[in-house]
Amino acid sequence: MKRWWILGAVGAAAAAMIGVTVVGMGGGEVRIPYGDRVTVEAGRGIYAEACAACHGKTLEGQPNWRERLANGRLPAPPHDANGHTWHHPDAQLFEITKYGVAKFAPPDYQTDMPGFEDKLSDSEILAALAFIKSTWPDAIQRRHDAMSAGAQ
Repeated sequence: MKRWWILGAVGAAAAAMIGVTVVGMGGGEVRIPYGDRVTVEAGRGIYAEACAACHGKTLEGQPNWRERLANGRLPAPPHDANGHTWHHPDAQLFEITKYGVAKFAPPDYQTDMPGFEDKLSDSEILAALAFIKSTWPDAIQRRHDAMSAGAQ
């Protein structure tokens, strides 16, 4: 937990330096600072601690992530360019990470994706997302930036 605090402090400082804004998720502005090296490096550690157990050390996701398990739940998807993470704008990725998938799904939807609201600060969530986004090819980053800007 102490490691997350240190990484979060680094991520928060980087976010403050580049003007990351997280305001009222319902209509606020969210920018994933994937171009900031300090934030990305902090995010790498946060991802390893909080996300890699399900989404994979190299963002590869769980096997057969598009096929429901026997319990009806979907495996964790990849966060690399092969997954669908980049199909969601910055604000939505932030909200899913903070509040979990269940908040945005029908009431009976079953998921293993928790919310990290009580585990990670907003800056830590943005740092983890910055690490993820920094690994995507340039063309996907540009497409995602345009989609996120249009969704604001």
